[in-house]
Amino acid sequence: MTKIVWDNAALLSLKTAKSLGVKDGDLITVTVGSRELEIAACVAPGLADDAIVLPLGYGRTHAVRVGDGVGFNTYALRASTGMDTAAASVKRAGGHYMLVRTQDHQALEGRPLVREGTLEEYKKDPAFVREMQEATPHLTFYANREYDYSKPPQWGMAIDLNRCIGCNACTIACQSENNVPTVGKKQVKKNREMHWIRVDRYYVGDVEDAEAVHQPLPCMQCENAPCENVCPVNATNHSADGLNQMVYNRCIGTRYCLNNCPYKVRRFNFLAYRKHEPEVIKMAMNPDVTVRMRGVMEKCTYCVQRIKRKKIEAKIAQRDLKDGEIVTACQQVCPTEAIIFGDLKDPESRVAKLKADERSYTLLDELNTLPRTFYMARLRNPNEMEKA
Repeated sequence: MTKIVWDNAALLSLKTAKSLGVKDGDLITVTVGSRELEIAACVAPGLADDAIVLPLGYGRTHAVRVGDGVGFNTYALRASTGMDTAAASVKRAGGHYMLVRTQDHQALEGRPLVREGTLEEYKKDPAFVREMQEATPHLTFYANREYDYSKPPQWGMAIDLNRCIGCNACTIACQSENNVPTVGKKQVKKNREMHWIRVDRYYVGDVEDAEAVHQPLPCMQCENAPCENVCPVNATNHSADGLNQMVYNRCIGTRYCLNNCPYKVRRFNFLAYRKHEPEVIKMAMNPDVTVRMRGVMEKCTYCVQRIKRKKIEAKIAQRDLKDGEIVTACQQVCPTEAIIFGDLKDPESRVAKLKADERSYTLLDELNTLPRTFYMARLRNPNEMEKA
């Protein structure tokens, strides 16, 4: 919810933070009985006033290289008489602590990304989602390379915002499957996080009583990809089955593709993140995925290694691929099955049926990038009696 990395913080509502005179990163002192802890504050909309939330699990001293001294040890305030809640006093301590939050790193300049409505609106007009954006002529600044997308399979991905709970399991699974490096807090502060799928969080409504919505954002795999047209060495190009792919040994690191991607989903290796890792860690990497070097771009590939593996297995067995047989890493771990992958050319596939649903929409449709990744709008069912 906070999008804080490599730390925890004391979460306060906006009103409580104002009464204490603190902002994000300001140090406060929390006292429970005779126990006292100095911790950084973080303002989080939607929290109850005059309450403080203290995440556990940080500030350890025996967590080895990456875990020692990370964050604040809130267990110091926990007693057997108050394992979950306790009366506490809070005051400003003075000083400031660097909190790094990633929510604004890939800001898209206020463009509408999340589309949602109520169940009542959906019943009145099932296609209301597609009417939320003004219709624009599908023109493009980029030359059409005339790829032939008529032959199956043509891969696509649906992400159901109704189901997503923002757990970030997809991000961790992708990182493990695709050998995505962990860069550390200082590099993330410079907007250099490397994950191929991020989960953005947006607040809806009044800041004092906000509701939240989560949106996973992998590569859109655009059919008319802006990144491809600016690459001087054709390091990013299209496959026959519609994947916007990377050829790492061609990339010379101009970062033109990064600048031209309207979805901010491309990553650049500023440093040789994998060069000095111990051999035992290198042995844990996925051998089916290239380990990228310093100076090259990388991004989501729809787990192309899994696609190739299943295609080879089907070819050996002399049969066609079945719907649902290919499962991407992010799809595999999603606890609510919010991510669905499959062949858009198969009318009986689950992803093709979702594409035809009234709730489906693509991000920044007016740019005519023709994304293969699309979303199912979120529907809320508020209790009108409770609001009254």
